[in-house]
Amino acid sequence: MQPRHTHARKEYEQGSLDETTVAPDPLAQFAQWYDAAVAAGVPEPEAMTLSTATPAGRPSARIVLLRGFDARGFCFFTNYESHKGRELTANPFAALTFHWTELERQVRIEGGVEKTSPEESDAYFASRPSTSRIGAWSSPQSQPIAGRQALEDLFAKFRSEHPDDTAIPRPSHWGGFRLIPDRIEFWQGRPSRLHDRLCYARPAGAEDWQLTRLAP
Repeated sequence: MQPRHTHARKEYEQGSLDETTVAPDPLAQFAQWYDAAVAAGVPEPEAMTLSTATPAGRPSARIVLLRGFDARGFCFFTNYESHKGRELTANPFAALTFHWTELERQVRIEGGVEKTSPEESDAYFASRPSTSRIGAWSSPQSQPIAGRQALEDLFAKFRSEHPDDTAIPRPSHWGGFRLIPDRIEFWQGRPSRLHDRLCYARPAGAEDWQLTRLAP
């Protein structure tokens, strides 16, 4: 294949980011930006890139959906035996990236990861559509399968075993992770590639966040 080069260019002009106007708590600042993305009609504003790594440092990334956030951190749910589940168990650190193109904004979040409590996982699982709950039982996530029909057959099998939509239990191998942030960076596109980057960092054991401007 011949080398290909891309030359698309866009000037970022929608907004700015200033140390004097951001919230002192990055979770509050994230909430403001998330709400703005929802209000602007950004498609799937909860979509985020989850980056993990093996203990040896080999990275991998994929898009997942944010399913809740509060002062404790950012939650998402998955099969614990999936590729990402295994990596997070072996190396409990991760990074999240949100890219809200329509607002010319990006948020990068880094920190340690822990499993949510069984009660939290149960509550979220119960809120899912019944087909998604059956899907959690049906898919040996990240494992090789013989073909599409094998997956459909597994779905039919578990559907027949759980005909009552109100009584589909959560599989023990499925649940939540919470990323506990120690670094959150907010990026706002600006003209001439002189973007605004404000980084909140909280050293281990510290309670307060330190705010720093970074060069673009």
